[in-house]
Amino acid sequence: MIALLDYGAGNLTSVRKALAVCGADFFTPSGPTELDRADAIVVPGVGHFSATRAITTPWRDVILQAVNTGMPLLGICLGMQYLFDGSDEATDAPGLGLLGGRCFRIPPIVKVPHVGWNDLVTTKPSRLLATLPPSPKVYFTHSFAAPVTGATVATTEYGPTFATVVERDNVFGVQFHPEKSSAAGLEILRAFVSITRSSIPRFPDFPIPRSTRC
Repeated sequence: MIALLDYGAGNLTSVRKALAVCGADFFTPSGPTELDRADAIVVPGVGHFSATRAITTPWRDVILQAVNTGMPLLGICLGMQYLFDGSDEATDAPGLGLLGGRCFRIPPIVKVPHVGWNDLVTTKPSRLLATLPPSPKVYFTHSFAAPVTGATVATTEYGPTFATVVERDNVFGVQFHPEKSSAAGLEILRAFVSITRSSIPRFPDFPIPRSTRC
């Protein structure tokens, strides 16, 4: 069962439809305690990074505890940026800090925001991208981007080169919108659903130590 977070910044209707097509069971929790019945978490999002302030401390604590005990987490677009330490778009709004680094504004040497289809360039073996052909095209809409770090498994060039897909242990993120990326996007969501179903059991009394951040 996937918990799809609604913090007022997500394109939930499209994400729900895409998850349903992928055969996923999902729900939208009304409070952080409801994450107890989830097997995975999806954090969607569009718009300004300041919207993540709506994910209050009780939510953050439960999300981090769930990730620490092995629960898969997928961030989409703004949700992926939220996995990092923060963003220059809202310097006083902290990210989850699961991945090191800050998101930056795409420089105006290109048209900003970056809207439309662009290539993914796989840079490392990836569980999310394993069944995709080389350099699939996916759909973007964003003005800020995540840095390329050790957790990056795919990049895109639009002005600078930035992280497009990140993976570290049970933490996953995509900068584009898989729910709007046709067959390639659905294949990525199916991969996450498969990861969710095969994830290791969680034992809250014996948390899995987090790896060194990338």
